[in-house]
Amino acid sequence: MPAEIRISPLAGAAEAEACARMMADSEPWRTLGRDADASLRIIADPAREVYVGEDDGGLAGFVILCLVGAFVGYIQTVCVAPGRRGAGLGSRLVAFAEERIRQVSPNVFLCVSSFNPAAQRLYERLGYEYVGELRDYLIPGASELLFRKSSGPWKTFRPLETR
Repeated sequence: MPAEIRISPLAGAAEAEACARMMADSEPWRTLGRDADASLRIIADPAREVYVGEDDGGLAGFVILCLVGAFVGYIQTVCVAPGRRGAGLGSRLVAFAEERIRQVSPNVFLCVSSFNPAAQRLYERLGYEYVGELRDYLIPGASELLFRKSSGPWKTFRPLETR
C-alpha cells in the first residue's frame, strides 16, 4: 500500500530551495538545462501556486500551477523525487492540481517534453488529450507537447466548491 501523502502549500524559503534542488537534480529538467537557480526563480514566482507532497520520509514531490494568463489552469510542473517515482505520487499531485484548477477553470493544461514518454503515458492514462506540438520550444531538437483535460466549455462552467 502506498505511503500516505500530505499535500500543502509551499512553506518558506528552505522548502522552496529543496524543491528547486529536486527539480534541478532530476529529469526532464537536467536535459532542459534548468539549474537550481532557474528552478528557484520559477518556484518563487508570485504568479504561481506551489504545493508540496510529503510522506513520512519528508519532501517527496511538488506541483506548480499557473492560474492566470492565456491558459488559465496550467500545470507548469509536476516533480517527484527520483526515488519516490512509480508509487502514485505524480498521479496524486495531478489530481490535487485538477481539483484546485476546477475552482477557476473548466480546463487543465500541461506540457510534457517529447523526450519524456513515461510522463506522456501518465497524462494520457489520467484522461489528458494531446492538443499540439511546440517544436524547439525550450531546447533545440525537442518539442513540448500540449495536453488538455476539460470538464466542458467556458459557457457552462461552474466553479468547483472549495472544501
